[in-house]
Formats: sequence, structure tokens, C-alpha cells
Amino acid sequence: MAHAAPASGLRTPSARTRTPDLFSERTHRIASWATASALGLVYGYWVAANNRSGGPITGWNILLGFVSALVFAALWTGVHALAPHMRRELHALLWAVFAGCAMGFLYGQTDASILRSTGMGLVVGAATFVVLFFRYYTHEDAAGHRIR
Repeated sequence: MAHAAPASGLRTPSARTRTPDLFSERTHRIASWATASALGLVYGYWVAANNRSGGPITGWNILLGFVSALVFAALWTGVHALAPHMRRELHALLWAVFAGCAMGFLYGQTDASILRSTGMGLVVGAATFVVLFFRYYTHEDAAGHRIR
């Protein structure tokens, strides 16, 4: 049986479907830090706004916002760096715990009861787990490698 030889200059199927990387490693690193900082500042402002409940802005309120922003950005950076090295179940669970805790703390600043804050955090964490587990289950193999 004769098989056709590949023509010179043709790329392999995996090379054709791969997205080109337009930015340098330095640009990706800067974007990662900028994303963490921006998300942290938005979260910190949201925590401070919920805490003051429409009242006057105080020094303690500003301090709460900046500390919340710093902690959120640090935790987001840690989860973002650690999660991809885990299996898909733990990967989804780590992001779900992060999202649930962040939402529970945020909701707790509205003078809601601790049970309601915990419940909201659990609901958001469970929804995050379901969505991310489905995504990782359909886009990764059991070892956590992306399916191409």
C-alpha cells in the first residue's frame, strides 16, 4: 500500500490549532500582577463600601479596604500560581474555596448574620466548584494536562 508523504512546508495538526503567543514572558508577568492588583483594589473598595453601609468614609474604613485589597490580591496570586499544578478536582476545589471565602467575607460586611454570610459563601463556592470542575473535566485529562 502506498501512503502519501507529507508535503514540505505543511505544519502538523497541533501546530495549526495552537494559538500564537503575541506577548513576551515579561508582558505576561506584568499582566498577571496588574490583574491581581486591579481585582484586589475592586474587592477592597467593595468591602469598604459594604462595611460603611452608606455612612461617612472614615480612616478605619479606608484601612479595611486597603488591607482587604492586599490580602485578596496576595491570595489570588497564590491560588493562581498553585492551582494549575493540581489535579482537576483539587484545582476546582481550591478556586471554589477561594471564591466562597471571598464572597462570605464580603457579604459579612453588610451586617448580615454569620449564618447568612456562611450560607452565601457556601452557595457561591458550590456553584464555582460545579462550573470549574465541568470546565476542567472537559478540557483536561485526569493528570491535569490540557487536552489539545
